[in-house]
Amino acid sequence: MIRRTLWKTKRKSEEEERRFDLWEPKASPSADTVILFVRGDDFPANNIVKFLVGFTNKGNEEFVVESLDASFRYPQDYQFYIQNFTALQLNTLVPSQRQATFEYSFIPAEPMGGRPFGLVINLNYKDANGNIFRDAVFNQTVTITEREDGLDGETIFLYMFLAGLGLLFVVGIHQFLESRKRRRPSSKVEMGTSTYNNVDMSWIPQETLNQINKTSPRRSPRKRAKRTVGSDE
Repeated sequence: MIRRTLWKTKRKSEEEERRFDLWEPKASPSADTVILFVRGDDFPANNIVKFLVGFTNKGNEEFVVESLDASFRYPQDYQFYIQNFTALQLNTLVPSQRQATFEYSFIPAEPMGGRPFGLVINLNYKDANGNIFRDAVFNQTVTITEREDGLDGETIFLYMFLAGLGLLFVVGIHQFLESRKRRRPSSKVEMGTSTYNNVDMSWIPQETLNQINKTSPRRSPRKRAKRTVGSDE
């Protein structure tokens, strides 16, 4: 009993889908449409995507273009909506053998960047007898590109992190050079009183040595002390 019930339910749902397909509006053979994306096939996330839709009435009756809508669908199942945009209400009369152009724009959500989605753009219109038509102007899979202009939070944090590392590197090099300067022994040159205690002067005549001692600008502390004592006496 349960199996029969499930089978009847499944069969009923299939019949409903077929009826829905039969009642779904189709494009009129008396009208042609064309679409042109202003920026080509580029669909950047969190940025405006603008396109133009051209409508040509090649029949003998007039058409009333009612609305234009767009939506992103799941690529594996176009019946599953990812992002649905507000329909643009047109209500424009297009007489026989005349043309009309409509502009529409939307903004893909930022989290959708870098992934493919099905883009469906429908133009809804009706004829003078009230028959409703729908033309899928665009029905393909597109890739939402990540926005590159501007700086997001992650990029700013990365730049700050790299700047901090560079500053630490410069400070480390400076400290290393300073430590090397401190460790290096400083060479000092002392200019003191010249003595000849360790110099062999036996080969110099005594008269020459006496003359050198007299003309020397500096005297030893011993001689200076003897002269001072003698003067006091």
